[in-house]
Amino acid sequence: MQNDKLGSYLNLHLIVFIWGFTAILGALITINPEALVWYRMLFAGIFLALYLLFTKQSFRVPIKVFFKLIFVGLLIALHWILFFKAIHVSNVSVTLSIFSLGAFFTSILEPIFYGRKILWYEVFFGLIIIVGLTIILKVEVNYLDGMLYALAAVILGVIFTLFNGKLVEKQDSSVISFYEFLSGTAFISLYFLFQQDFTASFFTLTMKDWILILILSSICTAYAFTAAVKVMRKLTPYTVMLTTNLEPVYGIILAYFIIGGKEKMSSQFYIGALIIVITVILNGIIKNNNICTKTKK
Repeated sequence: MQNDKLGSYLNLHLIVFIWGFTAILGALITINPEALVWYRMLFAGIFLALYLLFTKQSFRVPIKVFFKLIFVGLLIALHWILFFKAIHVSNVSVTLSIFSLGAFFTSILEPIFYGRKILWYEVFFGLIIIVGLTIILKVEVNYLDGMLYALAAVILGVIFTLFNGKLVEKQDSSVISFYEFLSGTAFISLYFLFQQDFTASFFTLTMKDWILILILSSICTAYAFTAAVKVMRKLTPYTVMLTTNLEPVYGIILAYFIIGGKEKMSSQFYIGALIIVITVILNGIIKNNNICTKTKK
């Protein structure tokens, strides 16, 4: 049993490492963000469909749930488009530092979404995060556009995560993702058809881009998602949440060594990013202590 937990924990770190690598792939792939997300969702949907067929799971969902999945798929598509757009107009380090705000926005929006009161320490941590962001903005103001795109992506990410939190209570997570990827692909396809962007050049990619897109959609999207669901059977939600907060750390370090140049930021930037990440981790620790206290009672 202990070995199972250790194996799951190591696997979780691998998953988070893979998620951190997603931003690197987004920076290395040369096509525009809209096309990148279209390819990512299309191939990830195909891989998930093959997975569902292989495991002989049903594709059926209630009609009301189906329409909700269509809406969430649109949110995911917009989220990823803004994410990769942020990387293209700034860089991986700036984008991921802003993505550290995800846990904070969740702590603010979740009470509204689920009808619970806001906790005092969440507001306090929010103020500290603002300090970290202020430091980054002062020294990296030339990346403001990228920060705004990343901020919008984070908010959309939190919203669709909250929706999925409710959907996964009654539906299989793999089926949920399949329909969300499918609908996201459909929405972007309609946009491309309207813009008449489906030309021969759209499907003419370099061998490097094809390889990176397949890695992004299979390993970083379809595999990472299903593996994350599996490890949650062995690990506590706190462990999963706390480890996931390391994604910006992994991503920024990987970007520094793989891409270099554009990713080398000022020391003040790393101070601001470190303040944000540490604050998010402390928030997770306090949440876990509160959960443990309530459980003992």
